[in-house]
Amino acid sequence: VSGTDGVGTKLKLAFLMDKHDTVGIDCVAMCVNDIACCGAQPLFFLDYVAVGKNHPEKIAQMVSGIAEGCRQAGCALIGGETAEMPGMYPEGEYDLAGFAVGVVEKSQIIDGSKVKPGDVVLGLASSGPHSNGFSLIRKIVEVSGASWDMPFDGATLADRLMEPTRIYCKQVANVMKKVPIHAMAHITGGGLVENVPRVLPEGTQVVIHRDSWKRPAIFDWLQKEGNVAEDEMLRVFNNGIGLVVIVPAEAADAAVSAFESEGEKVYRLGEVVNRANAADPGCVVI
Repeated sequence: VSGTDGVGTKLKLAFLMDKHDTVGIDCVAMCVNDIACCGAQPLFFLDYVAVGKNHPEKIAQMVSGIAEGCRQAGCALIGGETAEMPGMYPEGEYDLAGFAVGVVEKSQIIDGSKVKPGDVVLGLASSGPHSNGFSLIRKIVEVSGASWDMPFDGATLADRLMEPTRIYCKQVANVMKKVPIHAMAHITGGGLVENVPRVLPEGTQVVIHRDSWKRPAIFDWLQKEGNVAEDEMLRVFNNGIGLVVIVPAEAADAAVSAFESEGEKVYRLGEVVNRANAADPGCVVI
């Protein structure tokens, strides 16, 4: 199983804050969490860094973050490429991407085919916006007139937004040994409403209850300051849910306990139902 991704426009905030030690974690997380959704454990990771001008101290910070992400995921950082491309990127800016390869027994692949009406939908808490929605975030901060270093929720606004993407690989691997998991969805760009339907068989739909989890303060602030419609919030941001896990109803309590014992904050978001009409959305938040 393999996955590839980048950090996206969250990097713009790293440039602005001159803080480069956590985006490497984001880069690893975006790749390995996708792998985990198939039931696979990541084996190794390679990175690609493209810069306008090579500043070794910045590269060192980035690579330290990548190494930390690999440690959290339980995989090896076996190499990478740093490309210096004057004229392609302004000095002080860069792009960061990577890919990971993992392994799962064929008999244990999680592909959503076992999902059925009555299954319970669980959500694991995110650490913030993770690595999605930052073009909109930067626009909201700009129009609100807020300062990146203003106090927010026990830190600064920038700190809360830069919080690295949570990596769920080891937790998922441990829980898989204890309870059956029918499907998982990494909640990235597209939010719950676009990512969850990708793991559902035909004829099924997920109903998520809006009051089933407490949305972190950063998302409330973004919605208020940006005057963002609720539908748009659900489509752009994870809103506090980083990974969705679908389990049989009879295993739901055990799954919640197992994830909690791994240090995760778990919410019962809703359930799988029959989809009455093929034109109906695959995920409904009510």
